[in-house]
Amino acid sequence: MSLAYLNDIPVPTRARVAELDCPTFDRTPFVGGPPVKERRVAVISSAALHRRADRRFSGGSPEFRPLGNDIDRSDVLMSHNSVNFDRTGFQQDINVVLPIDRLAELARDNFIGSVAAKHYSCLGSADPALLEANAVQVGGLLKADQVDAVLLVPV
Repeated sequence: MSLAYLNDIPVPTRARVAELDCPTFDRTPFVGGPPVKERRVAVISSAALHRRADRRFSGGSPEFRPLGNDIDRSDVLMSHNSVNFDRTGFQQDINVVLPIDRLAELARDNFIGSVAAKHYSCLGSADPALLEANAVQVGGLLKADQVDAVLLVPV
């Protein structure tokens, strides 16, 4: 997968993307926490991943899908459809967009404390203003799983 430049995106989509507000963030962490070796880590991917039996993500959908560590890798589909990237990497190795096997290795090697029971995927092309309610819900689920670090994997 490669990053698309604004000029490479088709005109109708380019106009929509250019009109979106881009948030700014203070670089100061807003929370503290234990050392990485003690953290419980989850993944949030914007690759629109879901199980084969789940409803596909539709264009602009602000929904999310939970994906457990024990998920059959061959049962995971990507319903994010964009002309701006290909799926070759995902088809060869799910860890390109959902690095749960790599997290398991980091936990096994005691680099991180543990891996969350569930990870989450959303559609990367959703309007950020529509994502807030679901982001709050995912935050609650992460908190209930005692997650104190999240690996964001934008696609």
